[in-house]
Amino acid sequence: MFPLDTWLVYTLACLLLVISPGPDNLLAVGRGLSQGRAAAIASGLASGSGILFHVAAASLGLTLLMQTSAIAFWIVKLIGAGYLLWLGIKVLRSRSLFSFQPAARQPLSNIFLTGFLSAALNPKPGLFVLAFIPQFVDPQRGSVTLQMLGYGLWFAVLTAVGFALMGIFATALSGFLRSRPRLVNGLNVGAGVTFVASGVSIATLSQK
Repeated sequence: MFPLDTWLVYTLACLLLVISPGPDNLLAVGRGLSQGRAAAIASGLASGSGILFHVAAASLGLTLLMQTSAIAFWIVKLIGAGYLLWLGIKVLRSRSLFSFQPAARQPLSNIFLTGFLSAALNPKPGLFVLAFIPQFVDPQRGSVTLQMLGYGLWFAVLTAVGFALMGIFATALSGFLRSRPRLVNGLNVGAGVTFVASGVSIATLSQK
């Protein structure tokens, strides 16, 4: 059902997607810098869970509904854009995504929820999953739904592990950044702008 050559090509494509800069891996890096390895792992797992949500939605036809229904697409786009804009404004105002103050630490459950909502409420991954994964599915090799789920699960695992590793690697930089508050402030501003830009990008996303 999953030929090795196709699986390797698919894995390479997924890894390229994982390392591409975006709001979700930025969250994991921010958690790793400010709150350590456990927070980075929680954020990575949250993003992987968000990808699983989109894979399940695509397999069940919900993403296809969003792609064909103007109302459904508008609602999902509005929610996703609003959430990312809210995150961006919050980071710009508090400058706390990259922070080394004990008072700024959050429970792992909150970190997980923030990461999951960031990935799950963003319609772009859903539309991407619907367009990307079917390119590797072969109806002659068995159930299309099972293939979608299999490839999607692997994409989610790679996302979770990749983002977690980025965050864990970032913890090594925490000592360097603690003595450079201006650089930390700049990172927070950059992160906030990235979230806001992502929200605006979703808000202007057109239905295809």
